[in-house]
Amino acid sequence: MIPMINVLSLFILFLSKEVLGQTNSEVSEINFLKSEIIKMDNLLFEVAFNQCDAAAFKKIIADDVELYDDRFGFNVSRGGKIKSLITKSARPEKLTRKLNSCTIDKLGDFGAVQVGEHTFYVDGIPEATEKFIHIWERKDNDWKLKRIVSYEHRPVKKNLKILLYL
Repeated sequence: MIPMINVLSLFILFLSKEVLGQTNSEVSEINFLKSEIIKMDNLLFEVAFNQCDAAAFKKIIADDVELYDDRFGFNVSRGGKIKSLITKSARPEKLTRKLNSCTIDKLGDFGAVQVGEHTFYVDGIPEATEKFIHIWERKDNDWKLKRIVSYEHRPVKKNLKILLYL
């Protein structure tokens, strides 16, 4: 009876190491995916958007990008997004974006989904916050932003105490 308990104990120990090994591998894979998407998010906004770099923007946005917006509906114009970025760069005030939070998950062999919230600033002053969903497609070794859903646009509440003293 005792040898059977030892064999059973060894079998359970072996199974637990297998499960932990798979879990660690999956955790490493999702951590790598998250770092890749955060890197692309930084390129999209810190470089392309905040610095008005149209060339970087063109590299990141898929040719057949689709944008869904709760204010304007459906838009499929990649050229329109690039034109909008160029128009933004000509404005006297500086419009920038800061990522507040996001989650990233794998979409099978296709790519990844990024769900988050960001705030837009005009000349360093927070103006609006919105939620977004980005669908990223992995093509060879490159990531392309394929679908954008932008929703819950809301102005940032101004601090009334500060306004009273101005």
